Amino acid sequence: MHSTSSSRLALEVQYATPEGELPSEADLQKWAIVAIGDKRVQTELVIRLVGETESAALNQQYRGKAGATNVLSFPFRPPPPAESSLLGDLVICAPVVSAQAAAQGKTAQAHWAHMVVHGILHLLGYDHKQSAEAAEMENMEIEILAQLGFSDPYQHNETS
Repeated sequence: MHSTSSSRLALEVQYATPEGELPSEADLQKWAIVAIGDKRVQTELVIRLVGETESAALNQQYRGKAGATNVLSFPFRPPPPAESSLLGDLVICAPVVSAQAAAQGKTAQAHWAHMVVHGILHLLGYDHKQSAEAAEMENMEIEILAQLGFSDPYQHNETS
């Protein structure tokens, strides 16, 4: 477990798997800060990088879905009237991210950045259950990733 902080983001990174090409804490911090943007002034966030076993167990327990998934978002909502700077937790499955990056013709770094951005948007309350919501969220992801120097994640088979 490692903690880093900037003036805007206190980030705890938990490396719970040795699998795959894992991003650095500095990259995770940079991606998170850009994804959060001006939506929050001060934020605390936990990013846990896991293997397939832990991802599958959490996916089953919290979403009722079998198997590992790329990213799970667990927003933190304090009970009123309490306030907190904790945004929530992201759990990202390293082997799934690596496999998806390869299958989509992306660099591992580009797909990791996309998963962090996607997960943070969920923590901020965005969703993609309806087509209008999905389009809004995808456009935000494309814009944020462009700010980070990555190409459109929805244009498959292009190297980012």
